[in-house]
Amino acid sequence: MPPSSGQRLLRFDRKLGARFVAGVDEAGRGSLAGPLVVAGVLLDYECLRDHRVRPLALLNDSKQLSPAERQELFRAVVGCAAKVAVRIFSAREIDRNGLHRSNLAGMRSALHALTPPADVCLVDGFRLGPSAPPHRAIVDGDTKSAAIAAASIVAKVVRDRAMRRMDAVFPHYGFSSHVGYITPGHSAVVRQRGPSSIHRRSFEARCYADLAESGVGSAR
Repeated sequence: MPPSSGQRLLRFDRKLGARFVAGVDEAGRGSLAGPLVVAGVLLDYECLRDHRVRPLALLNDSKQLSPAERQELFRAVVGCAAKVAVRIFSAREIDRNGLHRSNLAGMRSALHALTPPADVCLVDGFRLGPSAPPHRAIVDGDTKSAAIAAASIVAKVVRDRAMRRMDAVFPHYGFSSHVGYITPGHSAVVRQRGPSSIHRRSFEARCYADLAESGVGSAR
C-alpha cells in the first residue's frame, strides 16, 4: 500500500536526522487585495510518534486540499506542532515596502520566533539572507516537507479567515469567494467601484489601468 501524502512528507523531514524541524511558507503573494500571511511551524520529531502523528496522515500542500480538508488539518497542525508563528503584512505595508521584501522579512521573523531553536529550518523556495537563522531553501518545499506543508496550511487558513471577515466590511467585492485573488468578477467590481482600502495599489493589474483611464476613484 503506497504511503499517504502525510507519511511521504514526514519521511522527508525525518531523513534530516534532526529532532526539531521548522518550516515556513506564505499565502497571498499573488493576491490583488488583502494581506500577505507568513507562517512558521516547528515540529518535534521526538514527540511526533504513534497517536500523536496520526492527525497529520493527510498532510499535503495547502493548494492540493479542499477548504474543509485545510480546516481539519489546520486543527491537526496546531495540535501537533511544538510552536506556530504567524506574521501578517497589510496591503499598505506591501505597497510601502514591496511584496518580496515583506515576504522575506516575515519568513525571517517567523523562524526567529520558533523556540526552542530548530535544528533544521526549511523555507519554501527562498534564501532569506544572513540575518535569518541558518536555513535551507527547498524548491516546491510545500510538496516535499511536512514542516513546510504544515506552515502553508496555517498561512492559507489564517489568510482565508481574514478575507472572509473583510467581506463583511467590503461586501461588494466578493472576498468570501475569491479571497482577494484576481477573477473576472473581482476585476469587474474594481473597474466599476474602484479599489478598496485593502487592495494593493502596487500590484500591476489591468483593472487598475482601466479605472485610471475611466477616472473612477477608490472606495473606502
